[in-house]
Amino acid sequence: MSLLAARTRPPGARRAGQTLLVRLAAVLVLLAVWEVLALAEIWPPAILPGPGQVWQQLLSTSDASNGQGGYAGSTLAERVGVSLRRVGYGSAYGILIGVVLGLAMGLIPVVRAVTEPAVTFLRALPPLAYLSLLVIWFGIDEEPKVYLLMIAAFPPVAVASAAAVSGVNRQYVEAAQALGASRLEVLTSVILPASAPEIITGIRLAVGIAYSSVVAAETVNGADGIGGMVLNAQRYNQTSVVILGLFVIGLTGLIIDSLIVAAQRALSPWRGRA
Repeated sequence: MSLLAARTRPPGARRAGQTLLVRLAAVLVLLAVWEVLALAEIWPPAILPGPGQVWQQLLSTSDASNGQGGYAGSTLAERVGVSLRRVGYGSAYGILIGVVLGLAMGLIPVVRAVTEPAVTFLRALPPLAYLSLLVIWFGIDEEPKVYLLMIAAFPPVAVASAAAVSGVNRQYVEAAQALGASRLEVLTSVILPASAPEIITGIRLAVGIAYSSVVAAETVNGADGIGGMVLNAQRYNQTSVVILGLFVIGLTGLIIDSLIVAAQRALSPWRGRA
């Protein structure tokens, strides 16, 4: 019966299962190589701790009753929550500005000519380049962190939105206009649906850039976040804590990216099929 079920399973489900097994095998191989290198002590444990040490740090930093309240007064879950809140606010503001500006750039040539150099300029700047200026302007509270993530997030969305709108097939627009659609109806019923996959791709890139910038954002009075934990551990040569923080940032970033991809597939199921 199980053999018959396996044979009648859809090809897509079989491919997904095979992909999952390959990924799990790759992770296990990497962990095994890491453990072998740690046991060989090619580098001292202070430089390359083993997976077991990082696991112990995970248990310690997740335990609020360990005498330190997790790590330096905050558990790992609390730190991830703080960082995700900052990334959420910064990404939301950046995406909103990026989509609106990108639509204007794609629909109005004058707006594109005026704003495109500034967007390209900001896109080329690393977050640390303007963090000091944000601190001077807004102090050391939450504002500079959120603004830094917002500035990091909105250029990819603006560029993707402008390119998506510019690439919409003119025949669709002309057909809607011939049927009597107004400009607003053309925008909401033709341009936005046709541009949605590329816009969501821009959002995916923007959220990834914002999350990868959270460590830079938390260099200023951000010790309560996951990036702050990494920076604090680096000062005291706590390599296992640094590695743990990097794993947590990477895994949560992977989960967020997977959710955005799922939303993209739900909003544009025709993509790749037509």
